[in-house]
Order: sequence, then C-alpha cells, then structure tokens
Amino acid sequence: MSVFETAHLNVVYPPSLDLGPQLTHEQLLHSLDTTMRRHHGGPVWLFAYGSLIWRPECSAAERRRARVHGYHRGLYLWSHEHRGTPERPGLVFGLDRGGSCAGFAYRLPAENLEESLLALWKREMPYPSYRPHWLNCRLEDGTRVQALGFVLERHLPSYAGNLPDNLLTQILDSASGRFGSTRDYVEQTISALRNHAMPDKNLEARLKRCHQGSCTQASQQFLP
Repeated sequence: MSVFETAHLNVVYPPSLDLGPQLTHEQLLHSLDTTMRRHHGGPVWLFAYGSLIWRPECSAAERRRARVHGYHRGLYLWSHEHRGTPERPGLVFGLDRGGSCAGFAYRLPAENLEESLLALWKREMPYPSYRPHWLNCRLEDGTRVQALGFVLERHLPSYAGNLPDNLLTQILDSASGRFGSTRDYVEQTISALRNHAMPDKNLEARLKRCHQGSCTQASQQFLP
C-alpha cells in the first residue's frame, strides 16, 4: 500500500490512527442523558447538515430549512467504519468552529423519543469523535430554536481538519466503508442540498477540483 505525503502539511495517507475503543452501550446512554440534561425544555429539534438530510435516522413531526451561525460544515472527520476502514480511512462531515451552515431542523415527535435518540447516538457516536451540542438554530421563517447538533472535537485523533485537495482526491478515489464510499457520501450530500435550494458552492467547487485532479493523475499513468 502506497504512502502519500502532501507537500504542504506533511500529512500521510493512509494515516496511522488510534481512535480508541468504541463507546459501550452504557457510555452511549450516559452521553445521551448528559446531553438531554442540558436541554432547556420544550420540543426537541435536531439539526441535520450531512447524511441526516438524505438518510434520516428517525421520523420527524416537522422538518424546516434552517441555519446555524458560529459553525460550518466540513469534511474533517476520519471514518474507520461508515465511509472507510482502519486500513484506508474515509472522511465524513462535522460541524467545526466559524462561519455558518445551512441544513434542516427536524422536530422529533415526543412518542418514542428516547428510542429515536438512542438510534441517533449509535449512528453518530460509535467513537467519541463528536461533542453533542445544543445549537442556536434559526428556522427559515426566522423562528429561533435550540437544536441538537454534533460538533467536532479538534483535540482528538479523529479530527482530520481541512486537508489539501491532493490528499482529499486520493481519499475520494479509494476510501469506502460499511455505508459506502466517501465520494458517494459527499455527492449525495451535495445533491440533497442543491435539490432543496441551499447549495454548498464551496463544497461543490472542491469536489470538482478533486475530480479534475483525479482525472489528471489517471491520464499521467499512461504517459510515456
């Protein structure tokens, strides 16, 4: 397996990562309980900014276009399971500090709320890579709600940060996990955002650059 080193950040791919053990059922329940204790009461809203837009984990009593300020969507989290493997990690989205992020706010029904939230924790928190956080979220009609979101923890080894295009190109070309490839994940998110009239133009431009870079690398293999 080749090792790819960027010229700018001295990052190698595949990286040597130790994400530690997955959370136990008891740890998941503790994280969920701790998070819900910080809820201010009233309806429980969930902010979706990635795959939860096009593959929600639980039913919603209401779905509204929304935006959060102070965080942006980034392909910054290494994935050993969903979109990659320990030998060939992929990437998934997370909320990182700065800017703003458009997505959907789901109002979760009160019935079966605990079961829905636990299913969400099992999906989003197999490793303690995110910090469940109550976000100040503004719905499309201007209403402000407190919405649950999953924020990146920069100090953890699972945090990849904003990788350069040449490294991201290799990941998009090779990483795949239990739910499919990193490339499919990014393309489906881009498509869902555009279909709902809230395109992420920066993300679209980056995927286009990486696709062009991949084509260039492939053509160079056949040069004499």
